Amino acid sequence: MRCTALLLAAVTLTAVTSSVSAFAQGHMGTSQEQKACSRDASKFCRKDLGNDGAVQSCLMGNRAKLSKSCSKVFQSHGM
Repeated sequence: MRCTALLLAAVTLTAVTSSVSAFAQGHMGTSQEQKACSRDASKFCRKDLGNDGAVQSCLMGNRAKLSKSCSKVFQSHGM
């Protein structure tokens, strides 16, 4: 479950306007994970940005459309 939380935080962090303020709010994730999914989150899940659970659900719902790099992030977290 911890991996899922890290993934959610990574996706949300890259999708918000200011990464500095997002880090201040406690979001986590590697810079590579953030970069890998930021475009997908913005493209497919714009309405859900700021809600980690909703972004994850949205990305999972669009799994077939995700970029290779974002798909690899999900795979690396067993999803």
